[in-house]
Amino acid sequence: MGIKERQGREREAIRRAILDAARDLFVRDGYQNVSIRKIAERIEYSPAAIYGYFSSKDDIFYALAEEGFRLLYGDRASYTALDHLPPLDRIRAIFMRLYEYSREHPQYFALMFVDRSVPRISREYERFAFAREMKDRLVGEVRECMATGVFKTDLQPEVALRLLTTGILGVAVLRLSERLGPTEDADDLARDVLDLAIAGLQSGVPLRSHFATMCPDHERADAAPGPERLHSGAVS
Repeated sequence: MGIKERQGREREAIRRAILDAARDLFVRDGYQNVSIRKIAERIEYSPAAIYGYFSSKDDIFYALAEEGFRLLYGDRASYTALDHLPPLDRIRAIFMRLYEYSREHPQYFALMFVDRSVPRISREYERFAFAREMKDRLVGEVRECMATGVFKTDLQPEVALRLLTTGILGVAVLRLSERLGPTEDADDLARDVLDLAIAGLQSGVPLRSHFATMCPDHERADAAPGPERLHSGAVS
């Protein structure tokens, strides 16, 4: 192994240690209560050394959020695999993936969807272009359902996505905060909530909610599925 390769690996290992420590501290103590110094102490480095890898605490969060979104969405192949399904089944699969993500990566989920003090991803607009693409894809799936008569044609796709997201996030947060009863199955509850929300959209029940177009400066890391506003955390 050459010197440059070894140095590159060492640098990546330190960067990984910074991100892992920051993620643990952000989730345990809350983003606003964690400082660069606290992260440095966790990995036994000086604060100045941290700045050699990240320009600020926000920069560390953005790196974690980027990882989190990629863990949630996977690669393009994972969604191409759904192409053989009808659009409604694709919507169902993508939203169940959001719930599964909360089980598989609870720290990332808590940081991105629960902590209200995290910064807004609009400050790194280009960095999260892939997440906006995912949201656009979901809007397209809803529009296809409208075009084929599965949903009413006067449905606002963004409202439909908000309602579906709210239901799934609610179950995920209840499970994460251990608010469910001893005999309740969170997985079944997530499926039931999703089925009920979809059935409501199919019924054409009048909706009071409306989608308000927002400029990027007012978006949070709201993105799941896609950085449209979601719940309370980076993605709200």
